[in-house]
Amino acid sequence: MLAHRGLFLDPDAMTLDIAWVRAQFPAFDEPSLQGQAFFENAGGSYTCRPVIDRLHRFYTQRKVQPYAPYDASRVGGEEMDEARARLADMLGVKTDEVSFGPSTTQNTYVLAQAVRQWRKPGQSIVVTNQDHEANSGPWRRLAQEGVPILEWQIDAETGELHLEDLTKLLERDVALVVFPHCSNVVGAINDVAAICKLAKAAGARTVVDGVSYAPHGFPDVGTLGCDVYLFSAYKTYGPHQGIMVIREDWGMALPNQGHHFNGGSLYKRFTPAGPDHAQVAASAGMADYFEALSAHHGGGKGANAARKSHDLMRAHEVAVLQPLLDYVSAKNSVRLVGPADASRRAPTVAMALETDAEDAAARLAPHGIMAGGGDFYAQRPLEAVGVDLSKGVLRVSFVHYTTASEVDALMAALDQVL
Repeated sequence: MLAHRGLFLDPDAMTLDIAWVRAQFPAFDEPSLQGQAFFENAGGSYTCRPVIDRLHRFYTQRKVQPYAPYDASRVGGEEMDEARARLADMLGVKTDEVSFGPSTTQNTYVLAQAVRQWRKPGQSIVVTNQDHEANSGPWRRLAQEGVPILEWQIDAETGELHLEDLTKLLERDVALVVFPHCSNVVGAINDVAAICKLAKAAGARTVVDGVSYAPHGFPDVGTLGCDVYLFSAYKTYGPHQGIMVIREDWGMALPNQGHHFNGGSLYKRFTPAGPDHAQVAASAGMADYFEALSAHHGGGKGANAARKSHDLMRAHEVAVLQPLLDYVSAKNSVRLVGPADASRRAPTVAMALETDAEDAAARLAPHGIMAGGGDFYAQRPLEAVGVDLSKGVLRVSFVHYTTASEVDALMAALDQVL
């Protein structure tokens, strides 16, 4: 049985139709990609057909300034509004609590500037050393302006975060706790609800980096208890946009970072520049895909589709991931970073080798394995668990469209390369 949100899910009811799934992604029909198994999804997923179709339609039929009264403009604006409304429903929040930006890092930077102005003198910000640097750096740089930064450190053996360590940090006057839903190299899924509850009891707000988790199913942000949840659409089968959920009570209390005349609009307050109209509109294609995935497996629409697709995706990933984790754990020449239990982690698997990881990735390529080697902007967690950064880690990452046969091919290739 697979435990999720306090429930036990029947695996027989959670069988993903993998052939149907792959038919929704044009990349699997692309001749130049035939015979290639894609294991670099943590860097960006393939784009689903509904997103591509919407993006093409916008550029060919609606490429005008939106929200004017003429048809092409009016419909373009309606498509942008549709994207926010449908994604908000799937994430369990209000429509105005969803905003778009050019990237998650950019959204985080803008948010950090607002927090810098909002925070009271002497208050600290807690960050972790489990984070991707691009999403941790904007907070750490506030130290240059006198903001006390406290580091919630991972376990040097497991790479995981422990609640008792956060409890000690919260004895200080903490304004904000920033942490990942899961790390892009450790892979362990953090208990977001428990962390947020602990922080809230201490009077602190919470910002969750969901970039490495959201590709494995949209979370019900409304039940997590966080004040902000950030993720990247290009990793959730969409266009290159950063998506930020910011809850209304805190979002309207933070200083406006947008144009002065947009100060009364929550979803515009943290967008200093204008939105990318086409990519925002195309993001509704992600909702199209999740609803189609749900319907194909007997589920509903909207929030129900998000929960159904989440559970289908996670159940498939766990089943396909466990053999790989068992294989890596049994190899003396490889150190697995993070948990060996697939139900406790995302299918983002970092391996410390005896040789250079980037070279190992290059040697996998002739075997039809697309993977990467290096530090993946995660120098802090890798150093904390004792990885030699000059060698880096070999990272293989997949999502729900990855098949068991592709994982078998990966393990066969690793046997030859390692």
